[in-house]
Amino acid sequence: MSKEFDRLVDIVKRLRAPDGCPWDRKQTLYSLKQNVIEEVFELIDALDRKDIDNIKEELGDMLLHVVFHALIAEEDGLFSLDDVVKGISDKLIRRHPHVFGDVKVNGVDDVLKNWEEIKKTEKKHQDKHYLDSVPKSLPPIERAYKIQKKASRVGFDWDSADSCFEKVEEEFKELKDSVSKKDKEKIEEEIGDLFFSLINFSRLSKIDASEALRKASLKFEKRFNCIEDFVKKENLTLEDVSLDRMDKLWDKCKNRV
Repeated sequence: MSKEFDRLVDIVKRLRAPDGCPWDRKQTLYSLKQNVIEEVFELIDALDRKDIDNIKEELGDMLLHVVFHALIAEEDGLFSLDDVVKGISDKLIRRHPHVFGDVKVNGVDDVLKNWEEIKKTEKKHQDKHYLDSVPKSLPPIERAYKIQKKASRVGFDWDSADSCFEKVEEEFKELKDSVSKKDKEKIEEEIGDLFFSLINFSRLSKIDASEALRKASLKFEKRFNCIEDFVKKENLTLEDVSLDRMDKLWDKCKNRV
């Protein structure tokens, strides 16, 4: 492992050298944000498909970004790759005193509680509010989930999934009311409230809302592809087919996919 890791570092350094790759040399610590996001979602997609070869490949792409960013930072005199590795190693030891120290825990809840308390002592600056530590750059579903989960840790939560579902129904009724009034601004607000309530219900039901949505999207995609396959067999395009015809094909595809 060490030999291959060192080889990767040497390759990236070569790419960044004066006679290396113009594209790689042009990159800065801040220019690759979108690339990192894309790689994360490609890894998630590979995990969803349980594609082991692709998982391995995407983990390699993620590792490349860690090395790439760290080496750029080192060139800029900010920190080194060793600093990154040391930092995460120290953090893992510090946040697992029940493994590397003499702290006793009675289960996962104690581990998470200790984790949050230790995080507070690590902060270089004090957050003004409790939820300030939830990154604003997270995708909306993931951020809503983290906000809800963090609030739950201080006791601000629903008693059960059933009581939360009543809130889902309440928000849906409010959405219907705003739709009937054709109040676009209120419709947007109520859609947001409904999404937030559904994510809360998913969390309390021990269901990953993002995973549920990914599966729903994948199911739709497969069924829509099925419609397209039927249409192509008739030497037509999707644009050639009426909505009524597509609806009938959709029902047919539902029994297949």
